[in-house]
Amino acid sequence: MRLLASIFVLLSLGAAANAAEPVVASSPDAQRAMLASDDPQLAANKRLVWNMWREFLQGGDLAAADKYLAPEYHQHNPNAETGLEGVKAYFRAAGMQKTEPKAYIDRLIAITAERDLVTLALVREGVDSNGVAYTTTWFDMFRVANGKIVEHWDTATKP
Repeated sequence: MRLLASIFVLLSLGAAANAAEPVVASSPDAQRAMLASDDPQLAANKRLVWNMWREFLQGGDLAAADKYLAPEYHQHNPNAETGLEGVKAYFRAAGMQKTEPKAYIDRLIAITAERDLVTLALVREGVDSNGVAYTTTWFDMFRVANGKIVEHWDTATKP
């Protein structure tokens, strides 16, 4: 029995040593490089989403939403309102504060584009049931039409 307990402890220690690696954000230079594409439309769509995130979501500029989101904006996050005015009301109620926009997106891992869709992968921090901090990945996907963001999906669930 003592042998089985020792084996279990050794296996447990080995598993902890091989735990998942932390998720790390891309540098500002790497982010700017990700905006490039051989397809000018994909490059424009990526830049539109990247700028929207920096100015509106990260920078807290509610007025910037008008520049990036279409009036008929469709929201698939179950916690937020749909439509441009609904999104602005949601963030206004959440106490969004305007800050100086950064030249990059905090926590951005990658930005990809295909057809009319742009996806951001972002670092998400959490704390497990033992109180240990960890990182994982959060995804946001946007659909672009006529130079505006018209639809959004993410991995949010209701609290």
